[in-house]
Amino acid sequence: MEFILWILAVILVVSGIVALFRRELLWGIVLIVIGLLVGPGGVSIFT
Repeated sequence: MEFILWILAVILVVSGIVALFRRELLWGIVLIVIGLLVGPGGVSIFT
């Protein structure tokens, strides 16, 4: 389960960075913050 959360976090953060490069600042910041919260080392919402 932890591995799946890590993969999900990586996908969210990468999507957020791509959104930032497309000038979608709010959406990019939201995706990065959610990715950091879900991933290991962050405050996981599933534990």
